Amino acid sequence: MSAEAMTDNRASILLVDDMEDNLMALEAVLGSLNEPLVRARSGEEAMKAILRQRFAVILLDVRMPGMDGFETASNIKRLDQTKDVPIIFLTGTDNDAGFAFRGYATGAADYLTKPFDPWVLRAKVTVFLELHRKNRQLERILAREQRQFDELAARLSAIETHMAASSLKDVLELRRHVTHMEELVQEMRRGRVV
Repeated sequence: MSAEAMTDNRASILLVDDMEDNLMALEAVLGSLNEPLVRARSGEEAMKAILRQRFAVILLDVRMPGMDGFETASNIKRLDQTKDVPIIFLTGTDNDAGFAFRGYATGAADYLTKPFDPWVLRAKVTVFLELHRKNRQLERILAREQRQFDELAARLSAIETHMAASSLKDVLELRRHVTHMEELVQEMRRGRVV
């Protein structure tokens, strides 16, 4: 596996909570996933973090001073580069069904109350990490295919230009170009088998 692919497989997790104890608990639960854990102590810090790097999933406390979790999530979902990042809301209150509804309406992928079951949280985060990896893999495949299509288009254009300016004796050169294009198409077909 290339160094780029290894780096792409690293999936950062953003932990947003204003309470140090909660951040430490999240780190203890998720540390075994061996993925980078990034802390933010407020909604404002979370927004700065998501503009600096890409995250696979965000764990977001609902109740924070200043910009609360709902407002932070709304801001995250408004940005093109972060609108698809899944958010798991964490809250200490389970008695208000309106919080859960508001969380999902804001774009949350999930909603858990504290204290949360560590196994459940780790399992949910693992699903989002795997989805993130699959999306990155798909992005690489699509980029490779786009480069191959671009090369095919350039070769076709060269053949058309060559044909317009050539006589029949240049047929061998044209055959060489066509053979190369056929090889590219075969390579592209093999690349689709994942």
